[in-house]
Amino acid sequence: MLAAPDIGKILKKIEQWSADKQMPAVSRIAEKELSPFKVLVSTVLSLRTKDQVTAEASSRLFKEAASPEAMLQLGSSRIARLIYPVGFYKTKAKYIIGICETLLTRYGGRVPDNLDELLTLKGVGRKTANLVLILGYNKPAMCVDTHVHRISNRLGYIRTKTPLESEMALRKKLPQRYWLQYNDLLVMFGQMLCKPISPLCSACPVRTWCRRTGVTKSR
Repeated sequence: MLAAPDIGKILKKIEQWSADKQMPAVSRIAEKELSPFKVLVSTVLSLRTKDQVTAEASSRLFKEAASPEAMLQLGSSRIARLIYPVGFYKTKAKYIIGICETLLTRYGGRVPDNLDELLTLKGVGRKTANLVLILGYNKPAMCVDTHVHRISNRLGYIRTKTPLESEMALRKKLPQRYWLQYNDLLVMFGQMLCKPISPLCSACPVRTWCRRTGVTKSR
């Protein structure tokens, strides 16, 4: 199993590789908008949705409404039409309405900045909550999606079976100075190179350190 210092070398190499790559859609929105609310909404839209679709749907929606109050005025049907074709767009529209109602009644319209309170919002899971803390508030949190879970295990850095197990393991093992960048780097890396099936190992900048755990076929 890789020692903690090696993950720093790995992340540095991935960061160098990613320098000319486009960040994930939610990260671009966070950098441009500087709004925890927009980070929250766009993250909800991003679940089971391609990055470009998320970016376009978020742009359409935020042109019409950029606050909880404005979202409620749109209503779930209008929101659904604006965010189509994101995955489960009708359900997500209802989630957005519910989230906005809760933000206004419980938090004065402000997105909470701690994990436990974010998790009380309907439709918000651990991945979304942690990403809001990272991108919306620049707070160290451990956001684990399928890419982070897969690559962390493939490298041999941790050995877990589920994203939740990976989050807990990474919280214990990964130095906190890497938490803010970990998700962004591994999502880009997973989308472009370290794919679920037949990863592009021949082009991988960190193949020297990778254990290739679970890889049976590569390119």
